[in-house]
Amino acid sequence: MAPKAPPLEVRVSRHFLSWLAEAGASLAFTTYQTHRLFLIGMKEGGRLSIFERRFDRPMGLYATPERLWMSTRWQLWQLADALAPGAVHDGYDRLYVPRRADTTGELDIHDIAVDGDGRVVFVNTVYSCLATLSERHSFAPLWQPPFVSRLAPEDRCHLNGLALRDGRPAFVTSVSRSDVASGWRERRHEGGCLVDVASGEIALGDLSMPHSPRLSGGRLWLLQSGTGELGFADLARGRFEPVAFCPGFLRGLAFLGDHAVVGLSKPREERAFTGLALDGRLRDKDAEARCGLWVIDVRSGEVAHWLELDGVVAELYDIQVLPGVRRPKALGFKSDEIQRLITIGSARET
Repeated sequence: MAPKAPPLEVRVSRHFLSWLAEAGASLAFTTYQTHRLFLIGMKEGGRLSIFERRFDRPMGLYATPERLWMSTRWQLWQLADALAPGAVHDGYDRLYVPRRADTTGELDIHDIAVDGDGRVVFVNTVYSCLATLSERHSFAPLWQPPFVSRLAPEDRCHLNGLALRDGRPAFVTSVSRSDVASGWRERRHEGGCLVDVASGEIALGDLSMPHSPRLSGGRLWLLQSGTGELGFADLARGRFEPVAFCPGFLRGLAFLGDHAVVGLSKPREERAFTGLALDGRLRDKDAEARCGLWVIDVRSGEVAHWLELDGVVAELYDIQVLPGVRRPKALGFKSDEIQRLITIGSARET
């Protein structure tokens, strides 16, 4: 008999709940390691609401208050809020229902965004390109780094992160500039780069496993996962400026006002995730890697709040903020609730 998985334990810092309440927002994040989408909000009385649904290896996540887009092992899902404005369902003010699933095949989709034209753009990591959905095919390529000579299912450079500017793809992150199959694995320590999509030029180089580029407050932020640092790109000087160290392998970054919400994971015991500078930083600080969400005040670099996960969940991938949402819920497929919930829309809706 297989050993029973440890139970999930969730802890929050003293003022995490009041921060969430004052911000009038909730959070969503994915953990492909345990096949779950988590929705974090507030119950009546100011208690923490944790809602989870199981999907097959969820990773990339993009959200508005009304919709979620999420990649899974071989599909890209769209979940839409089924509630009328101001309506509540069993105490939840959003009810995200899986409405559409595009079959892509196993592309190892990382970051997802919706551009200014409403088109879904995603990082196709297996084929080392940016892509969009196709009605007839697995994907339609949009752009590839100039150092990748051809589209091939080889995960050559481990393209992973995407930032939009003015509704268009602006920057991507890649673990390397490799142009051979799985070549990124040999360049984890300092082969990473930030690439300007429009020009194809390397905006920053010599990074260690960069992830999650995001534009906020006039700065281009990103995570240097191999060193455990949140920072921003000083494009004029061509260097990464660290703002805060977080004790974990970092993936997933979202902003709420002057606060960055950073995803921390416990590194896997495999070659691609060991031997990084992060290991030495943790030893120097006499700390162990953690899993959860850290809320960083970007003005000071201080940790303002945190939510930590122990037990079955050890790795996160993506995080999104849901502004104006108090307590979200999603439907899944393991109960008959999704069969019984019927809502009627308007012919004018899209």
